[in-house]
This record gives sequence, C-alpha cells and structure tokens, in this order.
Amino acid sequence: MEIIWLGHACFALESDGYRVVLDPYTVETYPPLHTTADAVYCSHGHADHNYVQAVELTEGRKSPFAVETVATFHDEQGGAQRGSNTMHIFRAEGMTVVHCGDLGHYPNDEQLAAISGADALLIPVGGFYTIDAAMAKRVADAANPRVIVPMHYRHDPYGLRPIGTVEEFLKLYPAARVHHLNGNRFTLTAAEPSGVVVPRYVAP
Repeated sequence: MEIIWLGHACFALESDGYRVVLDPYTVETYPPLHTTADAVYCSHGHADHNYVQAVELTEGRKSPFAVETVATFHDEQGGAQRGSNTMHIFRAEGMTVVHCGDLGHYPNDEQLAAISGADALLIPVGGFYTIDAAMAKRVADAANPRVIVPMHYRHDPYGLRPIGTVEEFLKLYPAARVHHLNGNRFTLTAAEPSGVVVPRYVAP
C-alpha cells in the first residue's frame, strides 16, 4: 500500500490501482491542491479538511478498501466548541491505516479499542485546533500502531499560524525511531517501516 502526504492533514492511500484521498484542503499558506482519486473521505466539514473541489473523481474501479468510522469530537468539550470529528479506518492488503482527522481529545476506551494495533496511524500533532504533541504521543502510546505519521502541523512557510511544528512531537521520541523521508510517499508493507515516519511535503 502506498501512503502519500499531500500537505496539512491530506493523504492519498493507493492499493491495487485504487486511490483514496483523505481530508482535501484549502489553506492559504499552501499552494492550491489539485489531485485525482477514486473516492474521497472527509473527517468533518471545515474547508481545510473538506475541500472536495480540489479532487477530480474517477469512476468504475472496485475499491479494495474496507472502511470503518469512529465518531469523535473536534475539541475537549464534546463538540461544543468545534463540532464533531470522524476517524476513518481503512483495511486493505491485510493492513490497517487509521486517519484521525482533527481529533481534539483523548479517545475513550471504545474509541481507542477501534484504532488500536493499526499498521499506520495518521495523527494530528500541532495543537490549538487539535490535540497537541504531548496528547498525540499519549494517544499513539495507547493505540500502539507500528507506524506513526504526524500531520496537521506548521512547517514554514506552510501550515496554519497558531499550530505548533512537528519538531515538538518528534522530540518526544528517541532519534533512532524517527525517519525523515526525502519525498512525500512511502510503501507500507506487513513488515516495514516502523517507528515515526515524517514525509516531506512536495509542492506542486
């Protein structure tokens, strides 16, 4: 399975020629997003996660992905501040990838059980609008994925101004567990990679 970071909290997952795009965005500091997909999934209705106009859909291919959802909130007040958030679980090729969207709180036991043991966990780390670096580390420790991919952080000149940088999250892990990529994609297999994987944003 291919995992491609398209910036912010947007990823593409590719399996057997089928491409899913997650949380397409319009964010002022990023170049306009234009991509293609067989299907689009959004965690909530904010424009930096639900800009489906950026995705040109193709039709006719059968999806290899089984998809499950976990209802959560965008804040620590049960959605009173920013509303609801949906975590998506994708299963294909015998592997599981979890996209946390704009998770804004520590998950309860049922929510944690649903995402535990994934092959890859795509998790926000920037704080302010979502969980911050320390809470993301706590969630990841509890969910125990093989691969952790941070998202929704500021990396100048890109990203929302109030949120933190990825370095705040990475310093919580031993350097040997952190893998910086030269590009924005990696191949997920049943055996590798492992640890914290940090793709590099590639501007169009």
